[in-house]
Amino acid sequence: MFKKSKKPIGIVDGKFYPCPNSPNCVSTQATNEKHKIDPIKYSGSLTEAKDKIIQIVRSLKRSKIITDKENYIHVEFRTALFKFVDDVEFLFDDSEKDIHFRSRARLGYSDMGVNRKRMDIIRDKFNNF
Repeated sequence: MFKKSKKPIGIVDGKFYPCPNSPNCVSTQATNEKHKIDPIKYSGSLTEAKDKIIQIVRSLKRSKIITDKENYIHVEFRTALFKFVDDVEFLFDDSEKDIHFRSRARLGYSDMGVNRKRMDIIRDKFNNF
């Protein structure tokens, strides 16, 4: 049986918790190529960008918004077959007009690229909104 573990979630000193060594995480704040992914750029207000992200997240299957604060969102995505949970966090930097994010599987070593693919889909939907 799999043991459910709650990995660190949230922002500390304006940063996400770092990705682990395992390849089941991507982050715009990572410093290594294995985990690094570019932030989503936005124009307009933080509120407009955040509303777009919320609409996109709600349009995706098996998503649940856990935390919705002024410049931060935490979402849980569940896999279709085994209902494993991936945590996705968004941090809006209005001064740079960047949406930073971190997407990580809670269980296992590899995610077969699922987190990176999901974030690429969210980026594409945001850019074509």
